[in-house]
Amino acid sequence: MEEAPEDRPTPRRRGRTALLIAGAAALGVIAGTCTGYLIQADRPPTPLPPLSQPVLGRAKGPAPEPLSAAQDRKVKADGDLRKLLLKKPAGARYVDWAPGEDGWMDIAAYADTYDDPAGAFDELVADEYRRAAITLWEAGDQVVEIRLVQFRQEQHVTAAETVEDSRLWARDEYEADSWPIPGTGNGTALTFTRPEKEPGYEPYYRASALACRGDIMMQIFVSDTKPISKKTIMDLSVRQLERL
Repeated sequence: MEEAPEDRPTPRRRGRTALLIAGAAALGVIAGTCTGYLIQADRPPTPLPPLSQPVLGRAKGPAPEPLSAAQDRKVKADGDLRKLLLKKPAGARYVDWAPGEDGWMDIAAYADTYDDPAGAFDELVADEYRRAAITLWEAGDQVVEIRLVQFRQEQHVTAAETVEDSRLWARDEYEADSWPIPGTGNGTALTFTRPEKEPGYEPYYRASALACRGDIMMQIFVSDTKPISKKTIMDLSVRQLERL
């Protein structure tokens, strides 16, 4: 049965009455301005305040000590991002088929990880992409990929916006369980309930995590031949964020 349309008020048309009111308002502003000039012309000039201002005394005492490199997040963020990536656990091995070169992903390498590399490239340019560091390791059938993606953020807070957009997209497009990552605002860890199936390959399960610290976005991707637990993806997320 088709539902009846909602009763909504019909918007009023902007006809001659609205134009007349707008014209009257404009004339009122002009007329008021002219009247003000006429009144001011008959008054003596108002003296201007003196340009000199009282001199403020300098504070006394020693200046505060600058933050150390361990305390200043900016020093970390502008350094070698590869040093901030989690190290592989014991028994795992790094793989040599990670995208990019020597642990770095330039804008072309990062765009190439999308289904539409050309469109992604244009979006990344607009989003002020700066650089990305990547690590990739295998432990049995489990594969872990971590990316730290940095943006210039001169015009937009791209890292936080990208995390939010990706979180909503993953929630709407896939069947997944999700949990907020503590202390991150909109950081989210997800485990996908249905396995991926590709011809010629064994079905595999996926999990991912998204969060940001300042101008750096963290992305974690995990795949395995068996379902991935919340503990696994959350533990990786928390430990990687601690390094940021």
